[in-house]
Amino acid sequence: MPKPMVPILGKPVMEYLIEHLANYGIKEIMVNVAYNHYKIEQYFGDGHRWGVQIGYAYEGVREHGDVIPKPFGSAGGMRRIQDFSGFFDEPTLVLCGDALIDLDIGAALHEHKAKGAIASVVTLDVPRSEVSNYGIVVANAEGQIQSFQEKPSPEEAQSTLASTGIYIFEPEVIEMIPAGKIYDIGSELFPQLVAEKLPFYAQKRFFNWIDIGRVSDYWAVLQRVLRGEVAQMNIPGREVKPGIWVGLNTSVAWDQCNIQGPVYIGSSVKIEPGATIIGPCWIGHGSHIRSGAKVTRSILFEYTRIAADMHFNEMIVSPNYCVDRAGETLYRGDETAQLRWGDARA
Repeated sequence: MPKPMVPILGKPVMEYLIEHLANYGIKEIMVNVAYNHYKIEQYFGDGHRWGVQIGYAYEGVREHGDVIPKPFGSAGGMRRIQDFSGFFDEPTLVLCGDALIDLDIGAALHEHKAKGAIASVVTLDVPRSEVSNYGIVVANAEGQIQSFQEKPSPEEAQSTLASTGIYIFEPEVIEMIPAGKIYDIGSELFPQLVAEKLPFYAQKRFFNWIDIGRVSDYWAVLQRVLRGEVAQMNIPGREVKPGIWVGLNTSVAWDQCNIQGPVYIGSSVKIEPGATIIGPCWIGHGSHIRSGAKVTRSILFEYTRIAADMHFNEMIVSPNYCVDRAGETLYRGDETAQLRWGDARA
């Protein structure tokens, strides 16, 4: 699935972003799509459910008679939209679709205008020990950006300000992107702004920025969310016991199972006698956990059946594959795999 469609508490990541934008009065949203674009488009449609307008720009090419996704780069895709319609003739907020944020957008826009910036990068101060995980922004005392470092070592890092992939651009910035070329914001457009000594600023803000770009990130985020560590993300369903929430139409042998929260049990889930669930766990709707099975700190996508006596520990499981927290993948039907699971619809 496309990363923006990865579910958090049953909702795609991108839905949280759209709700956040709508709360700040941002009602015109263009989405650059490529891989499995129809999944995004079918879910979000024209955006009227959220009180916004959503448009889509597909990035792809025709090869040997087939249309295949081919992104034009984070900047090149924006220039393509601008050349088509002039959509970016006003100041524009740019976001990645695979991160949860609670940024005060109003404050960020105010600082951008107050400094007379042509472009702003929203940054987050990270521990020096973690700088090698991020693109690092180097700015002077006034916040004007001097250079960038891509995932430097703690010893080499000239700053601890990490770029969050959240930008504010004036229309002039879009015009600097070469037309018809694959062009990247971080590696090409930003060095161009620095080289020309334009009013290009870093904003140091305090907010939650939760990236799910990797499988290990996704597992860690869901653990945090289920433990209640992320504000304004409430577990759905009804809390039937402390730390245990259930959806509609569940069949759980409560007196014969060991269930330790926090756990969410989705609608139409069946948990047989003798099963054990150790939270934080998310059990997607329509799933089936057989007798003697044990699920520990794991996420089950919808309609996943866990076979009897199997132990799934710190994993993300779907009907067809499962992934451990480090990103190692097993596929259903692999005879060398010791785990057994499948599609609960069958």
